[in-house]
Parts: sequence; structure tokens; C-alpha cells
Amino acid sequence: MTKTNDTDLTAYGTTLGPVLEFRDVSFSYDGATVLEHVSLGVERGSFTALLGPNGSGKTTLMKLALGMLQPKKGSVILFGKPPGEFREWHRVGYVPQVLTGIWSRFPVTVAEAVSQGLYQGVSPLAFWRRSDPPNVMDALETAGVAGLKGQRLASLSVGQQQRVLVARALIRSPELLVLDEPAAGIDTSGEEQLYSLLRRLNQEQQMTIVLVTHDIGAVMQGVATVACLNRSLFFHGPSHALTREELATLYGFPVDVLLHDALHEHR
Repeated sequence: MTKTNDTDLTAYGTTLGPVLEFRDVSFSYDGATVLEHVSLGVERGSFTALLGPNGSGKTTLMKLALGMLQPKKGSVILFGKPPGEFREWHRVGYVPQVLTGIWSRFPVTVAEAVSQGLYQGVSPLAFWRRSDPPNVMDALETAGVAGLKGQRLASLSVGQQQRVLVARALIRSPELLVLDEPAAGIDTSGEEQLYSLLRRLNQEQQMTIVLVTHDIGAVMQGVATVACLNRSLFFHGPSHALTREELATLYGFPVDVLLHDALHEHR
């Protein structure tokens, strides 16, 4: 049984309308249902976590949002248009999950990797450039990795690599930032640095953020809005309103989360 919480989110700065909508979306791979009747809106300026266990359809839902897949039923609307008709992709930043060891095959520096986010085709003036474009340094500084600009990407920790990917996504000043399991493989310190960066982007730049994750603790402490997905949508509302019963329904077993802040019960 799908349970959604339509609590008024005006207190969370999300009154400007959705930038991304899923309208009764269903999807299947080779006849196996992955998503079923999912209706969800991501409000402008919100920080939303898409929470669920592995294999729950989270990444598939984001692929639908970015036009990588087409829904079997229902529709997806991105900034007022179906993704297949959307052309202003500079308004969307995407941060994939870091795959351990992948950068060892690419001998690029941090600055070079971030500048790839500016690519719009071959420029005849590129040969004459002698320094990094200003927005490369801006993105590096925002992500907290400016001091690493000359280092090889392969030499960095997974947490540092993830922040470089965030910088690459930020280089064109997107309105919507989508991150797929960005904390996977990152130690506790790197994870906190990453989530702190995302909170600042949301609060100081009013950037709309969608975080795909199965990390319950991080979500409950740092994200205002949660959408719980396991093929269907089980909950959508403020993170502090999410109960252990709803988490148990989502994951299929009892879940306890220990939190120490004013908005959450200590459970």
C-alpha cells in the first residue's frame, strides 16, 4: 500500500512550483516491473532525497528524469517539458557515482576534468587559451577542491574525486543538481564534507537538489524532504515526519535510526 505525506512544505522554502514531475509513471525491464504508478514533484529550491534499498528503482527514476529512458506509462516533466523535448541542459547538473579505479585510466588533472563540464563542441579559440576559464576556478572553489587543481584525478581519494565531479556539474551554474549515490565508498569525514557542500548550495544559492541514496542516517540529518521509493512511492514529505514504521515498510525489516537534533525523536 502506497502512503504519501502531502504535508504543506511552505516552511521548507518550496513554494515556487516543481522543476521536475513524475505523473503516474511506470517502467519495466524486459517485463519485470521496476516502477509502478509513481507520482512525485520536486519543488524549486528544495533539497530532496530519494531514499530506498538497492534495486528499488531510484536510479531508473532519475534516468527517466534525464531522458535516458522513456516511461512505459505516465509522463515526466522537466522544467515544463518532457525530457525528450528539453534542450536547456545547462540548467541541469548530474553527478554520477564514483566507480573505484575508473580514473586510473584517464591521466587528467582536476582542472581538466572540471573544464569538461563546459564542453559544447570544438572551439577554434581553444588553442590560444593559456589559463583555466574563470568559471572553472569558481566551481573548484565552491566544491572546496581549488587547492587540488593541478593534481591528477587518479591520485585523489574517492571523497575528493566525488567533490571534483560536483565541481564539474556546477561549472554551468545549474538550477537542478541530481546526484546518484554520491557518498558510496567515501569515509565518514569525506561524507560530511560532501553533505555540508550540498547543504550550502541549497541554502545559499537556492539550488534545487535531488540526492539518490540508501543512506538513512545522512538523509535524516541533512535533507529537508524525503521521497521513499521501492517500486512504488511509500512516503513524500519532511524528513522529520518519517517514522520507523514507514522505514520498515520501505526496507522490509525493522529499522532504527539514532539521531541527535531538535527536529527528530531519538529513536
